[in-house]
Amino acid sequence: MKKRRLGKSGLEVSVLGLGCMGMSFAYGPAPDKKEMISLIRKAVELGVTFFDTAEAYGPFVNEELVGEALAPFREHIVIATKFGFKFSPDGKMIGQDSRPEHIREVADASLKRLKTNVIDLFYQHRVDTNVPIEDVAGTVKDLIIEGKVKHFGLSEAGVKTIRCAHAVQPVAALQSEYSLWWRKPEEEVIPTLEELGIGFVPFSPLGKGFLTGKIDEKTTFDKSDFRNIVPRFTPENRKANQALIDMLGRIAENKKATPAQIALAWLIAQKPWIVPIPGTTKLQRLEENIGSVNIELTSKDLSEINEAASKIKVQGDRYPEELEKRTGL
Repeated sequence: MKKRRLGKSGLEVSVLGLGCMGMSFAYGPAPDKKEMISLIRKAVELGVTFFDTAEAYGPFVNEELVGEALAPFREHIVIATKFGFKFSPDGKMIGQDSRPEHIREVADASLKRLKTNVIDLFYQHRVDTNVPIEDVAGTVKDLIIEGKVKHFGLSEAGVKTIRCAHAVQPVAALQSEYSLWWRKPEEEVIPTLEELGIGFVPFSPLGKGFLTGKIDEKTTFDKSDFRNIVPRFTPENRKANQALIDMLGRIAENKKATPAQIALAWLIAQKPWIVPIPGTTKLQRLEENIGSVNIELTSKDLSEINEAASKIKVQGDRYPEELEKRTGL
């Protein structure tokens, strides 16, 4: 597996990471824990060194899963987790909380759940408008000095927040949605990251599964699946957005690859400091995703993809309005 550095931070990770959220949360009933531990360990065997989790996934159980799975390999891998929400005693999310004292509480709790003595990359999960970002960055800076955290990250933050945070504590990476079906980061965020030397970690690089080509307007989701409330996933919009899958399929056929592999290879080819973190609960998909690392897209291929994609207008908002309000601040 090839390696990449996330911007100027010095943090080196596999060119493709593994998003672990879906192993406990968001996409229907959680799979068997033992199977997910085996899957995570198989990812390590295949060369993945970068694993993404958060206290909010579950909540809490995903960090415990990741911690248990990776304990035997801890010295050789990088774990990213997140802070920024508060929960009721019964585990329901009840709002945002990036107050300095809460960040410290989360760091200590995450360290225990992850069975480690240091968090490699600690993201603010979403910008908290009630707490100045300078206070957030300053708190993580203190945690770095104390040896509890190695690197500071932001998730779904906008350019203003990124600049203000980076001035207090260098931001190693921004994690935000980015793929062939969500390209808004290209407008302002990616140029800013390049200017400041910050790595980019795209989540949902396969469009929450849509870019695999395995979802169409007839697909039904479990009642607990997050995609049921996503406007882009209404049957009408899925049907309209099939044009994007058809385009990926044509490119994939020429490359003897799958649509998912082309979508990931396209992302990897955008910048040398971009590290996608596709999630999966299936070994077959894990192996398929990792196969994208070896697909070389020429400048001609990339031009062809961009030209074809520019003619396709993706239908539907990527989030319900209330969730979209938390992003890009």
